[in-house]
Amino acid sequence: MSYRVAMDIGGTFTDVVCYDERTGAVTASKAPTTPEDLTEGVFAALGRVVEDPGAISFFVHGTTQGLNALLERKGGRVLLLAGAGAGDVYRIARGNRDRMFDLRYRKPAPLVPPGDVMEAGGRLDHRGRELVPLEEEAVRRAARRAREEGFDAVAVCLLFSYADPVHELRAGEILRAELGEDVLVVLSHEVAREWREYERTSSAVLEAYTGPVVRRYLARIGRRFAERGLTVPVHVMQSSGGLVNAAHAMRRPLQTLLSGPVGGTMGGVAAARLLSRAGGPSRDNVICVDMGGTSFDVSLVVGGRPDVSAEARIEGHPVLMPVVNLHTIGAGGGSIAYAEAGALRVGPESAGAVPGPACYGRGGARATVTDANVVLGRVDPAWFAGGLMTLDMAAAHRAIGALAAELGMDPLRLAEGVCDVANAKMAQAIRTLTVDHGIEPREFALVAFGGAGAMHAAFIARELGIPEVVVPRFPGAFSAWGMLEADVRRDLTQPYFRPQDTLDGADMSGNLVMLEREALAALAAQGVPEERRRVEHAADLRYEGQDYTLTVPLRDAAEPAEPGFLTALAARYADAHTARYGHATPEAPVEVVMLRSTGLGSFPRAAAPAPPPEPEQAAPVVRDVIFDGVAHPTPVLRRSSLDGALAGPAVIVEETATTVVPPGCLATVGAGGFLIVKVESR
Repeated sequence: MSYRVAMDIGGTFTDVVCYDERTGAVTASKAPTTPEDLTEGVFAALGRVVEDPGAISFFVHGTTQGLNALLERKGGRVLLLAGAGAGDVYRIARGNRDRMFDLRYRKPAPLVPPGDVMEAGGRLDHRGRELVPLEEEAVRRAARRAREEGFDAVAVCLLFSYADPVHELRAGEILRAELGEDVLVVLSHEVAREWREYERTSSAVLEAYTGPVVRRYLARIGRRFAERGLTVPVHVMQSSGGLVNAAHAMRRPLQTLLSGPVGGTMGGVAAARLLSRAGGPSRDNVICVDMGGTSFDVSLVVGGRPDVSAEARIEGHPVLMPVVNLHTIGAGGGSIAYAEAGALRVGPESAGAVPGPACYGRGGARATVTDANVVLGRVDPAWFAGGLMTLDMAAAHRAIGALAAELGMDPLRLAEGVCDVANAKMAQAIRTLTVDHGIEPREFALVAFGGAGAMHAAFIARELGIPEVVVPRFPGAFSAWGMLEADVRRDLTQPYFRPQDTLDGADMSGNLVMLEREALAALAAQGVPEERRRVEHAADLRYEGQDYTLTVPLRDAAEPAEPGFLTALAARYADAHTARYGHATPEAPVEVVMLRSTGLGSFPRAAAPAPPPEPEQAAPVVRDVIFDGVAHPTPVLRRSSLDGALAGPAVIVEETATTVVPPGCLATVGAGGFLIVKVESR
C-alpha cells in the first residue's frame, strides 16, 4: 500500500488527488458528481487515479452532506428535551439584537418547532451541584414519543450540564436503552461543553438535525469502499481544518458540517509553507478563494495559520465548535445569468452538475458564467477538464445570445458583463472577510483554486488591488490536496471561570495537563504515532464585566504556573483586544472563562505537485480572446510547457482548471511548480 488519496465532492465535479509515497508523484482527476448517488461519482473519479483500492494506505474526503441537509432543510426530525422551565430557550434565542435596526430582519426558522420540545425536571446550579434530582420518568416519556412518532434524533440540553454532565449522561442512558441504535441521541455537553444556554442548545439541535444524514452517508460509503477492497479507515475533514476517522465523525457528525470547503484553506496553509521552504518569498498572509461550479468560498491564512474561530453562525444558527472562518456566496461556473427588471443578474441559482451549463451538452439552455467564458474565448473547448469533456460552443453562443436579445445587448458585451458581475460579487465576498474586519487585502497574496478560480482570479485581484495571484498545481483539485496536508485534530474545552485576582496558576496548569492527557489519548485512538502527536493550549479571556471573549494562545500547559504569568496574560489579552477592536484597557482586570486544548497528529507531508515534463511541445494555438471589449490574439498553452515568464494575454490550460492571464499581467512558474501571476493595478 503506497497511495495516499483525498477526495472532494463538489456540486458539479468530484475531485480526487493521489500521492504515491514511493515516487512522490501526484496525480489528479475528476468526474461529474452524481447527486442521486454520490458514491457513483466517487468511484468514477477514484478509478482514474488508482486501479486497486487495496493499494491505498490513507484515504480522506470532504463531505457536504450535513451542510446540504441544512441548506435544503432536509435533515432529520428532532425532538428536543430541555430542562423544566427552559423549554423556550431555543425559540426565544437572542432576540433581534444582532440586527436591531434592520426593519426587514427575520430570525431564522428554528429547526425544532415548539410542539417538538419536551421538558424534564431536575436542576443543577451554576457550579454543577445538584439541587433537584433528574426526573427520569419524563425522560422515558420523551423516549416513548420519539419511538411512536418516528423521530430521527433526540437532542438533550439541560441547564449547567457544561459544569457537570451527570443529568445529561443519565438521560442519554435512558434514551439509548429505550430507543436503541435507530434514533440518534445527542447530548449538548458532548457537542459543546461551553457556557451560553441558547448557543449550546442550537449546537446540539444542529448535530441532531444533520447527524442522521451524515451517519447514513458515511456508513454507506464505508461499506462500498470495504466491498472494493479498501482496508484502511476512511478519514473525514472537520470544519476546524483537522481530520478524524469516519467512526468518530459518525459519533460527532456536526464537526463535518463545513468539511468540503475547509480543505482548500488547509491547502493554502500548505502552499504558503511550501513556497517559503522552496526558497520563494514568504507568503504568510494568504486569501484562499475556491470557485467551483456552484459556489465561491473565501477564507484566510494569517501568519501561516488558518483563521479559526471558536464559534460560528451557519444559516443564522449559532454553533459552538472550532470553525475555519469561511464566507460563501452562490457564484460559480454554473451560476445562471438572467434578466430582472431590465438588469443583468448572476446567481445564486446554479445549473449544477445536471444539466449543467449549456456548453456541457446535457440539455442546459440557460446562460451561465462558464458559457460566458466559452463565448469570450477564455476556455479551450477541446481540452476542458484535461480532455474529459468537449464543450458545445454553439450551445453556449445560443444561451448567451438568447439572454443578450432579451436585454437588447451585443452577445460579446453581455458575456463580458456576466463575468464582470460575477467578479464584482466575488470581490465583495473577499471584502466581507477582510475590509469589514480591518484587514487590508493588498497585504495578502490571492491563492486561487477550484475549477473556475484561476479563470477569474486576476480580475478579482485587480479590483481589490491585490498584487499577486498564486495558482497551485491541479487547482481544480486543490481542496482535495489540502486534505492530504491536514493534521488529525481533536478539540477539547473546559469551563474555567476565574477572575484575575483569584486565579491560581498552578491549578490552571493542572487542568491543562489533564486536558493534554485526554487529547493525546484521543490522538492515540485515531492511530497517530506517539512521535507525531502534539497539543496546543489557549484560554478564552475577557475584561471583568464583558460578555464576549477572545481566545489567547498559551505556550504550553506549564506556563500558567510560572512567575509573572498573570501580568503577561493580561498584556497578551490587551494586545489581542487592540488587534480586534482597535483599543484596549490595560489597567482593567481580566478573567479566564474557558480553557482550550487542541490535539494535533501530523502525517508525512507531500511535496508540492509539480507538472510533468513534456518532451515535445507543439506550437501554441493562437485565437482571439475578448478583454475589455477588445479582441486580443492570445496563445493557449499547456501549463506543463511553461518555462520562465509569460506576458499576458494568455490562456493556460491543465487537467483540472484554466488560468486566464489578462493583458498587462505577467505569469511565471515559481518554486515548487506554483504559477505566480503579477497583476497590474488600475
